Amino acid sequence: MKDILTHEEAEKCLDILEETYPDAHCELEHNSPYELLVATILSAQCTDIRVNKVTREMFKKYNTPKDFAYMDIKKLESLIKECGIYRNKAKNIKASSSVILEEYNGEVPNTIEELMKLPGVGKKTANVVASTAFGVPAIAVDTHVFRVSNRIGFVHEKNVEATERALQNKIDKNRWTKAHHLFIFHGRRCCTARNPKCEICTINKICRYYEGDS
Repeated sequence: MKDILTHEEAEKCLDILEETYPDAHCELEHNSPYELLVATILSAQCTDIRVNKVTREMFKKYNTPKDFAYMDIKKLESLIKECGIYRNKAKNIKASSSVILEEYNGEVPNTIEELMKLPGVGKKTANVVASTAFGVPAIAVDTHVFRVSNRIGFVHEKNVEATERALQNKIDKNRWTKAHHLFIFHGRRCCTARNPKCEICTINKICRYYEGDS
């Protein structure tokens, strides 16, 4: 097994990534915590670009828990069909909206624990909403974060849950949310799943993957 980055190397790596991607942020378009919740549910196995294309039009007419809780399920399915697994997503959006109305006075809960009580909301979705909408420190581990953090050498883990725990131990809590966005930006723009652009990567002198191949 390759060595993982030391704490100092990890800090330096994040510093460089911050300089490389000063605008790193959540790329799901939203104007409220509720819109972010819906968009994040839709983003499962779907690109942010496609989700934004769908929600950009949908949110002009429908953007509150009440809108979706009382919407005919077939209509909701038709609105989000382009995002894939639309039947399951529609069911979860409708059910979550009802719970938000009935148990949270129409307001999206602001903790990871409460968010995970909503139908169809797992840890990753809860982390995204809590950190982006409410400033709760969190590292949501999606495919990009999992690939990039393990490839660079921040951690060496076999699954998402273990990666999240290891990253929380490796990275200072005040950098968790920013690190999440930096890993995603880096994964989309440079450290791609296939043919990563190692030669032009700003952190290749630290990266364990590049070190092993060079």
